[in-house]
Amino acid sequence: MQLRYNFRVYPTSGQRVALARAFGCARVVFNDGLRARQAARAAGLPHIGDTDLQKRVITVAKRSPERAWLSEVSSVVLVQSLRDLHTAFRNFFASAAGERKGPKVEPPRFKSKRDGRQSIRLTANGFRLRESGRLYVAKVGDLEVRWSRRLPAPPTSVTVTKDAAGRYWASFVVEALPEILPETGVEVGIDLGLTHFAVLSDGRKLDSPRFLRRAEKKLKRLQKELGRCEERSKNRAKARRRVARQHAKVADRRRDWHHQESTRIVRDSQAVYVENLAVSALGRGWLATSVHDAGWSRFVAMLEYKAAKHGRHFARIGRFEPTSQVCSACGVKDGPKPLEVRRWTCGACGVVHDRDVNAARNILAAGRADRQNACGARVGPVSVPAPRGEAGTPLSRSADRDRNPGPSGPGGRQENRSPGWMLPAREPAVAPVGWGA
Repeated sequence: MQLRYNFRVYPTSGQRVALARAFGCARVVFNDGLRARQAARAAGLPHIGDTDLQKRVITVAKRSPERAWLSEVSSVVLVQSLRDLHTAFRNFFASAAGERKGPKVEPPRFKSKRDGRQSIRLTANGFRLRESGRLYVAKVGDLEVRWSRRLPAPPTSVTVTKDAAGRYWASFVVEALPEILPETGVEVGIDLGLTHFAVLSDGRKLDSPRFLRRAEKKLKRLQKELGRCEERSKNRAKARRRVARQHAKVADRRRDWHHQESTRIVRDSQAVYVENLAVSALGRGWLATSVHDAGWSRFVAMLEYKAAKHGRHFARIGRFEPTSQVCSACGVKDGPKPLEVRRWTCGACGVVHDRDVNAARNILAAGRADRQNACGARVGPVSVPAPRGEAGTPLSRSADRDRNPGPSGPGGRQENRSPGWMLPAREPAVAPVGWGA
């Protein structure tokens, strides 16, 4: 399976200028390619092929006076940016034709230099890991990397990203073998909520940390300071970075907590079942802030790829299962109940139920039923491949890159710079390929 390992990098002032130039050139090539295809469509001309488009916006453009500065960055960066455009168009066409599952994909849009997140991607011929632990990026130089763990295999590509908080990240994609854990014989159903982030079928309850709610007071003050600054002033740029850094802290804390809890659940359980929630719909209601603060989708995605990595079974049950209406003891459907009812008594068997624990047990029962084949025998776990994709426009999104602070603390430097390919000694806080574009 493919995994993504994310590390903090510290470029020098000159390297920041070179990276800004690379970000800008990649953005220009993407926009030029998109503009060329839109113009061809408006003129009624055939769709421009990938090879012809690359010749027009890269090879020929470098020879023109208007785009001669494209030669100042690595050609790998330009080619990969154009491949992102090709992938975006293919996904759009497949979605419009009904060949792609999931929500409808919109056509690609122009990138802006004012976006808070900028990135470039390089394949193996555009970067190299030095023996000293530094990352060499073509026409940028050797970047200092804070290695918090060792890579399990040589990386196939790297994405260098600058987020809205002004931090730089290097995200490596590696081919990793599954690390099968010993069987436990324990299966668990998980009911996600807001009062408790997760309630397990064995009765355990995980309190919701509410990282955004806890930071709202400080964010409100920073947002007021930003609103008082004059447009396009240096003070406004500084205030914007302060707001972005605070949001980044919230996202980092939430992500770290998700990794810890998802790892613990996967290690302790042989099979994990969750409800297929419509998070996008729930995020449009009056509880939208709390729903997005919980981060259910990210947590479930972590459970899925970690289960595949460690040989566990993971499944989602249908979102229309009446898990809160059915008695988990006798199976009688007792009807819908308002949200303020947290405990109820079954009218058939008289068992008193905790609403969330009962729902988790029903999720476990529904997951076990779906796992049986036609003859009633259990079906063995099937490995789920990690989602494919590359980092670029927001996992998603995302926002937000996975980071794992080393012993020196968040944002600090670390002297261990070994670039070896040894397996990590502990569960890495990694993201599957596809969280982010």
